[in-house]
Amino acid sequence: MPTPHSPAPVASACAAVFTQPPALLLAAGRGERMRPLSDTTPKPLLAVRGQPLLQWHLRALAAAGVRRAVINTAWLGWQIRQRFSSQFSLQALSSKREELSISYSDEEQDFGHALETAGGIARALPLLRAHIFWLAAGDVFAPGFAFSAAAAQRFAASDALAHLWLVPNPAHHPGGDFSLDAEGRVLNLPAASTAPRWTYSTIALLRAELFAAPWCDLAPGNPQGAAAPLAPLLRRAMDAGRVSGELYSGQWADVGTPQRLAALNC
Repeated sequence: MPTPHSPAPVASACAAVFTQPPALLLAAGRGERMRPLSDTTPKPLLAVRGQPLLQWHLRALAAAGVRRAVINTAWLGWQIRQRFSSQFSLQALSSKREELSISYSDEEQDFGHALETAGGIARALPLLRAHIFWLAAGDVFAPGFAFSAAAAQRFAASDALAHLWLVPNPAHHPGGDFSLDAEGRVLNLPAASTAPRWTYSTIALLRAELFAAPWCDLAPGNPQGAAAPLAPLLRRAMDAGRVSGELYSGQWADVGTPQRLAALNC
């Protein structure tokens, strides 16, 4: 029995510490709409405000306490590996170095082509080695987005297969993608619905379970290199009530064309 001078128990507090899940950054696309800039430089390495697009995500992940990232590559992927190598370091305000280890899922080397989003994620899952993970597209600019450990912890405690950040519809995508109800569930409504729709930001928390039956029919690790989109998996999970989401009102841009890139660099 503790005495009045016994130290307070700390085991439960230590057990409650939440470790950030790893991240998968999507960087395999050819970037056809970004040509001719993407003919010689992969789109995630194009500079926005002085640094490569992909580096904005890496900085935010490192600052948020994420310690592992996988980058999937295909078109000119060797340039991405050459630019970031196996580790990204961020000098924190406390003078402590926040380091993020990086590994690569090279779809061009393995199969000669990109595998689309779901195919690429399924292929990268063995490298992620995690039940949940952050996902972000390497051609999206969201400089104020925080990869919050609290958000990841809430997601881990839920039964959702995905948690999506939705954004106001940009001019090039006025119809949006998905609706959001008052309980924070993302809805796959029919085209005739008049409910407001928002655009999927391509930033999410995902559960590896989404890439197995009955949601996905790809073999574990996608050894055949099948190309498959992510939207059908998400829509199946939405229909089952297992996709949550929230609106993100910070700066966000899908940097898909030279004109959008130039606008950000004005």
